[in-house]
Amino acid sequence: MISTVMRTCFPAAAKVVADKAEEINKLNVFPVPDGDTGTNMSLTLGTVVSEVEMLPAGASMRDIAKAITHGSLMGARGNSGVITSQILRGIAEGLCDAKDQESATPADIAHAFRRGVKVAFKAVRKPVEGTILTVLKDVSSKADQLERSRMSTTEVLDALVVEAYESVARTPELLPVLKENGVVDSGAYGFATFLEGFVNAVEGKGELTEFKTTVDATDAKAAAASKVAIELNDDWEGSKYRYCNEFLFHADKPFDPDDALTYLATLGDCELVVGSYPDFKVHVHSNEPNRVLEYMLGYGQIFEVFIHNMDLEAKDRTAKIAADQAAASPASAARKSLGFVAVAAGSGEESILKSLGVDIVVSGGQTMNPSTADILSAVESCNADNVIVMPDNGNIRMAAEAAASACETSKVAVVPTKSVLQAFSAMFSVDPEGSLEDNVEAMTDALADIRDGEVTTAVRDSAAADGTPIHAGDVMGIEGGAIVVVGSDVEKVTVDLIDKMIEDEEGDTLTILAGSDMDDESFEHLVAAIEEAQPDLEIDSHRGEQPLYPVIFSLE
Repeated sequence: MISTVMRTCFPAAAKVVADKAEEINKLNVFPVPDGDTGTNMSLTLGTVVSEVEMLPAGASMRDIAKAITHGSLMGARGNSGVITSQILRGIAEGLCDAKDQESATPADIAHAFRRGVKVAFKAVRKPVEGTILTVLKDVSSKADQLERSRMSTTEVLDALVVEAYESVARTPELLPVLKENGVVDSGAYGFATFLEGFVNAVEGKGELTEFKTTVDATDAKAAAASKVAIELNDDWEGSKYRYCNEFLFHADKPFDPDDALTYLATLGDCELVVGSYPDFKVHVHSNEPNRVLEYMLGYGQIFEVFIHNMDLEAKDRTAKIAADQAAASPASAARKSLGFVAVAAGSGEESILKSLGVDIVVSGGQTMNPSTADILSAVESCNADNVIVMPDNGNIRMAAEAAASACETSKVAVVPTKSVLQAFSAMFSVDPEGSLEDNVEAMTDALADIRDGEVTTAVRDSAAADGTPIHAGDVMGIEGGAIVVVGSDVEKVTVDLIDKMIEDEEGDTLTILAGSDMDDESFEHLVAAIEEAQPDLEIDSHRGEQPLYPVIFSLE
């Protein structure tokens, strides 16, 4: 049974990724010690395994697909985890369509990967070549080529693993930043690793040893990779359409979901038609719900219809939920109008955020991205009608947006902070009496004047933005994601980085946080050195206790 194979082999493949998570983590364009793509993918897969293991014996492939879809989204961490969740969802849904659920044919495999491509690319606003999406597309194309061949299912699976690693090896030719650093993409490599682990489990093999490739698969595996920022589509935040339309649909005659999506797009945005013939779930934001319903009624029956005015009724719905919760728990605190959630890596950072009015601080950052479920739980714990989430890291933004879309108890928005220091400035712009929209605008505008700097230690040889060689153990000063200062001393690198940033653009205020690796005496000496080098700079120093980065700071 396909379902039995999935239940047996998915955990085995997830374990392979978990075992190689650190190897994948090290595949990073910049030699900082926080390349966490492997960890993100491993934790995402681990959540899926937990969901699948809770299913009863004899669960169908469709039940497993549902568990994979829910588990991967709720457990998704970072960009790599969120994209992986969409790939898994699409492939699992594709396998549900196999006519003979006893075993998958090459045609079934090709169909599943086509579905994976469709779902994953639909979830990404700006697909980037040379990433995990490229490898998925290449594997799907290979499956299409082999669909009508005389190769057995086993031979097809072997060929797809080969194609995955060959595609990984080609990623530097498609993404300039990879080629410049002589690396491959870590998310792509992680996907190939998972696919290899799954196929080997299906065939009862160990590591990849007998596949013959046109490139050295070992070299492809050993190469390094970068994280590429990919954004999910927003759900309804900021939509120009007023009504959210959701309903179940049962087709009574031939019905093409793609045709329906094309038409619904002319009526609004955030259009979604999911399911398989004849049962679907439809979602669209539109100012003309009557036309949406009339169109769908032309093909079948609609039921469990839910239409609400997102501008006027959101607060009423939230208030009702709050009232129900209060009735069930009389001791619960009074519901607030506006709440805040932020992500922080150190205890000092958490204390500062809470002193500025943040309600819930989620533990995480560069070294451990929180999952969608972690952020969603924090949002719900705010007990507020409206909640603003600050991810404080570009790699956490997608999980934050997914949590915002999934929340049913509050109206949620994401202010795209890339560091905890940006969150500090954003909180100073809050108007407690203002609307969610006005506060999001003001907080986002506050980010424009913030320039961030970081100081950490290289974990491998590389090169700075100007070509300066970097050796493992060197201290690096990073601005805007680029390594601009290299040295051997944290204090000197920090002072030099600040000098360079002020030379490029004047600043009046410096907020600086000491990491867990810097003691109080060294921190005080550093602040004194900065004051001597920049006597006109107003310095606000605190202990952040963040790991791996002895110093982080912002200039305004």
